[in-house]
Amino acid sequence: MSVPRRLFVTTALPYANGNFHIGHIMEYIQADIWVRYQRMQGAEVNFVGADDAHGAPIMIAAEKAGKTPQQFVADIAAGRKPYLDGFHIAFDNWHSTDGPENHALARQIYLDLKKAGLIATRVVEQFFDPEKNMFLPDRFIKGECPNCHAKDQYGDNCEVCGAVYAPTDLIKPYSALSGVTPVLKSSEHFFFQLSDPRCVKFLEDWVQGNDDMDGKPRLQPEVVNKVKEWFSVRTHPDGSTSEGLGDWDISRDAPYFGIEIPDAPGKYFYVWLDAPIGYLASLKNLLEKRGQSYDDYMADPALEQYHFIGKDIVTFHTLFWPAMLHFSGRKTPNKVFVHGFLTVNNGEKMSKSRGTGLDPLKYLSLGMNPEWLRYYLAAKLNGRNEDIDFNADDFMARVNSDLIGKYINIASRAAGFISKRFGGKLGTPGDDGSTLLQLLRNETPVIAQAYDARDTARVTRTAMYLADRVNEYVDANKPWELAKKEGAEARLHDVCTVCIEAFRLLTLYLKPVLPALAASVESFLNIAPLSFADAARPLGTGHVIGNYKHLMQRVDVKQLDALFEAPALAEPEQSATESVVPGGEALAPMIGIDDFARIDLRIAKIVHCEAVEGSTKLLRLTLDVGEGVDPQGSPILRNVFSGIAGAYKPQDLIGQLTVMVANLAPRKMKFGVSEGMVLAASHFDEKKQPGIYVLHPWAGAQPGLRVR
Repeated sequence: MSVPRRLFVTTALPYANGNFHIGHIMEYIQADIWVRYQRMQGAEVNFVGADDAHGAPIMIAAEKAGKTPQQFVADIAAGRKPYLDGFHIAFDNWHSTDGPENHALARQIYLDLKKAGLIATRVVEQFFDPEKNMFLPDRFIKGECPNCHAKDQYGDNCEVCGAVYAPTDLIKPYSALSGVTPVLKSSEHFFFQLSDPRCVKFLEDWVQGNDDMDGKPRLQPEVVNKVKEWFSVRTHPDGSTSEGLGDWDISRDAPYFGIEIPDAPGKYFYVWLDAPIGYLASLKNLLEKRGQSYDDYMADPALEQYHFIGKDIVTFHTLFWPAMLHFSGRKTPNKVFVHGFLTVNNGEKMSKSRGTGLDPLKYLSLGMNPEWLRYYLAAKLNGRNEDIDFNADDFMARVNSDLIGKYINIASRAAGFISKRFGGKLGTPGDDGSTLLQLLRNETPVIAQAYDARDTARVTRTAMYLADRVNEYVDANKPWELAKKEGAEARLHDVCTVCIEAFRLLTLYLKPVLPALAASVESFLNIAPLSFADAARPLGTGHVIGNYKHLMQRVDVKQLDALFEAPALAEPEQSATESVVPGGEALAPMIGIDDFARIDLRIAKIVHCEAVEGSTKLLRLTLDVGEGVDPQGSPILRNVFSGIAGAYKPQDLIGQLTVMVANLAPRKMKFGVSEGMVLAASHFDEKKQPGIYVLHPWAGAQPGLRVR
């Protein structure tokens, strides 16, 4: 008898400063589906999560709310259950990184790393906000990314290119708390020496290596390619270069809400050190509640450890985390599963104020079936690190046409005849029906392999392909006509029995995606909870099923309209410290698509830039908008004046791409004619939040491309 697999599974820990958003729910659904599949294969799984409770942002938010950080985090945690229960996400334990288990584990891992000779201290210059009188956490420093030059990036990593850096590497930094330019002050910090040759060798092998359990790569190819960049030569803002990994600053100065470093009063672990340790802490909390030994569990060589994360936190989970575990003498993850982002309606960025967000609780409050969303996301996710899009029309089609029209209708077309004509008893499939059922059973290993690879898109495609074959069988045999035909009783019984058995198999295949629906089907069929082994065990002749009740309603377009309906705009309100409207000003009145189409936005290359004599605000930009050459063979260029001199030096803009309004009527100015407008973002009240940010397209854009 084989020993069942033992799996320890986690999702990324949400920061405890707000409710779950749809990105959280997507990740939890993906992991929940995978866990449910593994359990259907007989695996023993511990599936845990926790709130990421530490850091200056929570400390500051709690102070603003008039609460202690502990109470602030507890109030956030109290709101988690409706989301998890609402979408049938079944964590075995939900904990907090401020729990005693995490305090103890974080300190012990630190001491183990110190014993291994991988912790060092040195004095560093750190940004300090003279107005707030505090050292600034990385996330409260913003500026230009030193790697890709994206504006308005945080002080620890760039959300555009994924670069990880020190806050002091930022170009034109400013305090996100006060808007002032921070000053540098000296402070002693603790470092995890990732540059140590032992760490570099281990991580190079680990990142590119295979899982010992199944011999397959522990990271997706696209993730490996990204992480490998951090082992190569890097150029720093001052022009110097360094090869390989840099040491990781793991300490922060008081005031800070977190775990104090042993024997270092006033010094705290950086939140990203103790946050992933929260995975272990949540597991320890769960096992101890059961009376099990955490140490014995983790010492089991057969234990498999898996993490589901988003692509924005790859570096922390594929470099820092495995190195922390390995060099503290602990098991490293078997695999780290990385997914992309979720966009809405053909890639549109989510915005609650514009009604383009997908609010999970609003979805539930509208009476929308949570398993519609589970099925739709499953149909999109393929196990690769790729963004997926929620499209309202596609959502309705997949649910109404596929899930209900193809799958659920199989039962509704046969169950009534079994109940009314045959006392609820199943018959014996004929030869053609047996052939069809064997076709379905033959796909069991294909579906199992797809689930294991998190390719739920393939699962749903295969299930719908099989549902099509079943419906072809139904249409060919027409049980509604057999019921009226004299002498066709046996054939009717045969056909309807095949439909019910086929429906059972399809339900088995979709059960990890649709757990509540599957439970209803199991009740209707009078069977025990389905496992994958049941695919080979058909319901026998004479098995009695229950009365069929409608299993799922169709999506109503009115529900989708309400889901994406923009909230009413509140009147602008001012507090003593900040504006409550986006960017400091109310949104402009709604326009139609025709209005937008009249504005011709084009990618432009800044081929030259210079200061304007006699003006302190203007720069003269010479732009290539891809308009070709004139009769003399010279490129056709535009002359545009832009009031960005206070934010940019001319030499920094030359060669950069930007976005311009290309069909704006030329405007005669004191210094010449301006032939368009370069787009830039800024706060309405620059005294409260200074800074002008010229729009900068991603690499690959070319002059002349239209922005749509």
